[in-house]
This record gives sequence, structure tokens and C-alpha cells, in this order.
Amino acid sequence: MELRKPPPVRRLTPASVVTPRPEGADAPTLPYGQTSNGNGSPNGAAAAPAQTSGFVSARRDVRPPVATIERMQVEDVSIAYGTKPAVKSVSLPIRQGEVLALIGPSGCGKTTLLRSLNRLTELTKTASLSGRITLDGVDIATLEPTALRRRVTMVFQQPNPFPMSVFDNIAYVLREQARRRPRRPALRAPVQDALARAGLLDEVADNLDHPALRLSGGQQQRLCIARALAAQPEVLLLDEPCSALDPQSTKVIEDLIVKLREEVAVVIVTHNLQQAHRIADNVAFMYLGELVEYGSATSLFANPRQQRTKDYVSGAFG
Repeated sequence: MELRKPPPVRRLTPASVVTPRPEGADAPTLPYGQTSNGNGSPNGAAAAPAQTSGFVSARRDVRPPVATIERMQVEDVSIAYGTKPAVKSVSLPIRQGEVLALIGPSGCGKTTLLRSLNRLTELTKTASLSGRITLDGVDIATLEPTALRRRVTMVFQQPNPFPMSVFDNIAYVLREQARRRPRRPALRAPVQDALARAGLLDEVADNLDHPALRLSGGQQQRLCIARALAAQPEVLLLDEPCSALDPQSTKVIEDLIVKLREEVAVVIVTHNLQQAHRIADNVAFMYLGELVEYGSATSLFANPRQQRTKDYVSGAFG
């Protein structure tokens, strides 16, 4: 029963908080782990002439600077299913205050990488992982899986509310975390808080006892996000959360994701390049299991460094 209590969270000191440079003032962004030779080129390479991808997609907002906190580190991670490699030596930072988008064609390893962040990959018997993933400096391999998945929660492609009321969808998570089963009056405030954080409370406040399956697709997906947020996670993983939704519902959830980055680290897998450009702060482009390029959304889409990235974002393949 003790496992149901969430593990203590390392409290970060103000020294851990870094305010990023305003958009447009960044030094050239290098692939994670590479260094500059002083002229903006990685690892001593000669400066390449500027190129543009031809990608056009307006970002939804002009964002004020948000303080960032490093939550997770992916360090030289490789994943295979049996003898078939799926992810090859990937290293990435994951920060609260940012939305990280994983992009790339189908089968490139982005969903496998996403699922490894809360150890869902290991549920596949043939899967093996090398390298290291840390959460607040602690190797996640040393954490109890259920406790880890409360701190690093996932929302899947298809909305999957439980076949119970709107209220009980959120209360279920809260009851699972409690040592003693709390009564409904004690749960009302935290349930409403989770729904408010997901931007859903105003729409369902008078219908908390109605079946969740009666909600629209977009509302169901936000209910799933609220259910994930009820666990008070540090990292929120989103696997194609808008692929089954109409444009209006997609816009609502995209706006929510941008807002949520202030309180949790957000990692999203998406095939929609326009969506990645609209909502992501940083983007990782993967191809055949490799991390081809990592950088700010603005620089990666407007001026990709790698030819494969340029070809992909311009629509030459995918």
C-alpha cells in the first residue's frame, strides 16, 4: 500500500532556473551534445551558408520568456525489439517551461522514444534499452514503475476516458494515490482543479455526474489530460493527441499545451509539422531511429542544418 504514495519530488532551487533568450536573440542552436567552434558551426566545421526550408506556418502567439527547469535527460539511449533497432544513441534534454516536439516519418522511433520516458517500452517482452534516462537527476530504471508513471504521465492518440462519470474519471486517480479512500466531498476541490487546468471545468461544471463517454471527442481528450494532471506530474507525454480531432478541438488543445508548459515539461509526438511549428519550443527530427537534428522550432523549420531535415520539412518525403 505504501507504493501508492507518490515519491518525494526533488525541490529545485532558484539556481536551477534559467530564463531563455528572447526569440531571435539565440545563438545558433546545435544538435544536443555538440559544441561550437566560435563561428556558429558545430564541432569545428566550417560555417555553412544559410538555407531556408520553404516551410511556412505562423506560430500561434508571441510568447513571453518562460523560466525553464531541466526535468529529464535522455543520455545515449538505444532501444531494440529483438534484433531490430528502433532508436539509436539518442541524447536529449527535457525541460519544464518548454514544449518538445518529436517529429519524423512513421517508424522512425519517436513513439518508442516517448514510451521509454516512463518505461512503457519495457512492457514489450522483446524490447531492450541501453543508455540512461534520468528524472530530476535520478535514473528512472531505479524507480518503481507505477510511481514513475505518476510523475511522467502519458495521454494517448485516441481519447480513452473510463466508462464512468466525468467526476469519477479524475477521482479514480486521486483515490489510487491516497493511503485511505477519500470521500467525495474531499475530492471535489482537486477534481475541479484538474479540470480547470485542462481548460474543461467551465464546460462540464454542471455535468460532473454525467457519463464521460457522452462528451465530444475534444472534451474527452481534455478529460484525459485532466486525469493525467490530477497525478501532479512533472512531465506530460502526448502521443498524437489531436490526430482524431476536428480543427476547432485541435486549436483548443494546442492552446492548452502551450499554457501547460509553464507548470510541466511537455513532450509531444506529432506527424503534423504545422502543429509542431505552432506549439513547440524545441523540435527533435528523427529518421530511421537516429536523431538527425535538434533545435528551436524557429531555426529548425526556417533554417535546418541537415539536408535530411530540409527535405522532410519541405515535404520531399515523409
